[in-house]
Amino acid sequence: MRQPPSNTIALEAIKAWKITAWIYMAVLWLVTIGLIVCSLVWEISWWFPGVLFIISGLGTYLSVYLFPVLRWKRWRYEVFEQEIYIQHGILIVSRTLIPMIRVQHVDTKQGPILKKYKLASVTISTAATTHEIPALLEEDASELRDRISALARVDEDDV
Repeated sequence: MRQPPSNTIALEAIKAWKITAWIYMAVLWLVTIGLIVCSLVWEISWWFPGVLFIISGLGTYLSVYLFPVLRWKRWRYEVFEQEIYIQHGILIVSRTLIPMIRVQHVDTKQGPILKKYKLASVTISTAATTHEIPALLEEDASELRDRISALARVDEDDV
């Protein structure tokens, strides 16, 4: 069996993922608080808001505190001359090999949260799908994009 890839993503990815999770969880908490207030005003049964409160608390713990750390520990990638090897997943670990000959184009992208931590993601497009290596340092993402682009170029004689 092949050894796992050796390159990791930036440690700041954990902070960026935690902020993103807080944004999503804030919406869930607003709904939860709204249902609790409605149950107080209209004297509706407490079971549904109570269950949603427990789910919101558990969801917040998992998505904000546990999953970003586990996700960072599992994310690995490596670029070889003939292929790109990506490993990711929390419970189910997925290992993907992308042949260089199948790479159509490579992009970097950066949202406001990644920009705050000077991170960028590299997306690798093939005819079938798009693969992403998330949350690399900006300089590393640019170098990786250029390296994959150079390795993916095929001379007309090779086709």
